[in-house]
Amino acid sequence: MNVKRLSITNFRNLLPNEVDLYDYVNIICGDNAQGKTNMLESIWMFTGGRSFRGTKDSGLIQFGKENAKIKMEFFARDRNQNMEIKIEKNKRTSTLNGVNRGTSTSIIGNFCAVIFSPTHLSIVKGGPCERRRFIDAAICQIKPSYATLLSKYNRVLEQRNSLLKDIKYHSDLIDTLDIWEGKLASYASSILLERKKHTQKLSKIASKIYNGISRGNEMLDLSYNSSIGSISDEKASIYKTFIEETTKKRTFDISLGFTTIGPHRDDIAVEINGKSAKEFGSQGQQRSSVLVLKLAEAELLKQENNEAPVILLDDVMSELDPKRQQYILNSIKGFQVFITCCEPETLLRLTHGRIFELNEGIIKMKS
Repeated sequence: MNVKRLSITNFRNLLPNEVDLYDYVNIICGDNAQGKTNMLESIWMFTGGRSFRGTKDSGLIQFGKENAKIKMEFFARDRNQNMEIKIEKNKRTSTLNGVNRGTSTSIIGNFCAVIFSPTHLSIVKGGPCERRRFIDAAICQIKPSYATLLSKYNRVLEQRNSLLKDIKYHSDLIDTLDIWEGKLASYASSILLERKKHTQKLSKIASKIYNGISRGNEMLDLSYNSSIGSISDEKASIYKTFIEETTKKRTFDISLGFTTIGPHRDDIAVEINGKSAKEFGSQGQQRSSVLVLKLAEAELLKQENNEAPVILLDDVMSELDPKRQQYILNSIKGFQVFITCCEPETLLRLTHGRIFELNEGIIKMKS
């Protein structure tokens, strides 16, 4: 999958522009506040999701303009394609290959990308919910039906939590817990099995990439830590364990008024040389860890979907030593990559690729 041409009108601070892009490494350089991240964000919008910066659609439109338009020509599924997104204050519409697709969410799955930005450092630095969100989002790109599974689990979880609160005042309701716990166990066992399998695959790929980026000096490992204990490779066994552990926790859960075990309480351990990256990792190691997780996500997407996603790396070079910077610039093979950077000396390490300068919202290829 490759972006061939990008056309931008009234998107953020970017001035109307059309740029042809390189199939491999594209470096977007420029001073701060010139629009480098905005350019990556414009590409990301074609995944059909929301801005990776959490911005509302109205905030994507250039000040004083009524709407923004972005167009992209890209190669995917063995053919040239094109998409257009129109962003208005109250809606976002799209077309795919000249056909009106309505809301932009309808184009999900036609263009895939993996994004790294400084906000994603929370995957390592933040709490368990950040790591769960990362794993769940990655699985959803491979299996869209997984999102429905999560939604069903959360609805039943809300029902059980509501029941736990009511039982304090109506003890006869305790007999109905079996029904909700059976449903909860069914969805939970599917989620846990998917997460475990994905974490194992991701760990294998990430370990290899981290070995390369650290020149063999460090080892990265991922493991899934479930609140119900050890997870089997069989759904029926996980279901049984979940029922047993939930039953043991009933009295405790009733006293607290919420469910204390399950996929919503789990964590993914990220370790460097056997130690927690969150607790003991340096700034550079933590950044490297998140970056490697994103690159591993891209590789796994490529393997599962038989299509390489586009990789978007925003401000990835800061806090990485020169050797790690060189690895990022020159060792990511089989993907189209976009990298933003401010430091001119970083560009000297690029052995193949194209460099674009972004100044005051105008982008052009560096001669």
